[in-house]
Amino acid sequence: MRSLAIETRALTKRYGRRTALHGIDLAVEPGRVVGVIGPNGAGKTTTMRVLLDIIRPTSGEVRVLGLDPRTAGPALRRRIGYLPGELALEGRATARSLLRHYAELNGGAPHARIDDLAERLGLELSRPVRSLSKGNKQKVGLVQAFVHRPDLLVLDEPTSGLDPLVQQEFLALVREARDAGQTVLLSSHVISEVQQAADDVAVLRAGRIVDVSTVDRLRAAARRSVRITVRPADRKRLLARLGEVPRLDDLVVTEVDGTTVVHGMLGDGVAAFVAAIAASDPLDLVVQEPDLESAVLGFYGPGRAEPGEEAGR
Repeated sequence: MRSLAIETRALTKRYGRRTALHGIDLAVEPGRVVGVIGPNGAGKTTTMRVLLDIIRPTSGEVRVLGLDPRTAGPALRRRIGYLPGELALEGRATARSLLRHYAELNGGAPHARIDDLAERLGLELSRPVRSLSKGNKQKVGLVQAFVHRPDLLVLDEPTSGLDPLVQQEFLALVREARDAGQTVLLSSHVISEVQQAADDVAVLRAGRIVDVSTVDRLRAAARRSVRITVRPADRKRLLARLGEVPRLDDLVVTEVDGTTVVHGMLGDGVAAFVAAIAASDPLDLVVQEPDLESAVLGFYGPGRAEPGEEAGR
């Protein structure tokens, strides 16, 4: 049996009296793309820095590619491609020479590989890195992370500063990495990007993992927006039947052009909902397919935070 690509147990990080990570348990299978979702301050960057031994945990266990990052040294680092969330690139070196230097530090990569990735991302390699825009510096960071085909990619807010076309090319690179057996840990607060790229999602809130699931399961559990249009004469019967549907709430009734329109939010009571409206002779029915964002936002609604919670970035 293959070991996990990433495993943490009761991972905790404190800064004095402030707790950034509250006992995180995370298991990432090899060859999976895992999106770590959460608002700023949820603990995404802190988790990634602990995994890479940039900072040390206060307590708990960490394994990356089966090894303890605190003792594995450069041999483990060469198997990882890392893009930090705050990428600082300065100096007179050109993007090409800097990327070749990074590739050598990570065990080497063909120069043609650098050229290919740069072309796909629209990066001009001949320019000094200090003259590059934020978006182009981000492209340099992406190339250095992907170029040596690492076993594990750890990408912190990877599409920051990228235009939509380059974002799509980045997502293609992630899918290719997964198809090649590489593991990807991708943090983002842009939920739509995670939905397109990830197999699994870990939802962080205030330094705690509040859910780990596949993208499909989270979407299936999300509430759907529904709209039913009936004749005014059928209004009373419809509302009576809808009152029997589990997890159907936030009902709003309006009169539009001689019809009655009922809006609501539906959870997993789909079969009961269909049976209810079938008996009401609807004129129109719209059910909006739930997306990952609507599923995840439920973890950050009123009453979710615990008293005294504090977290890190």
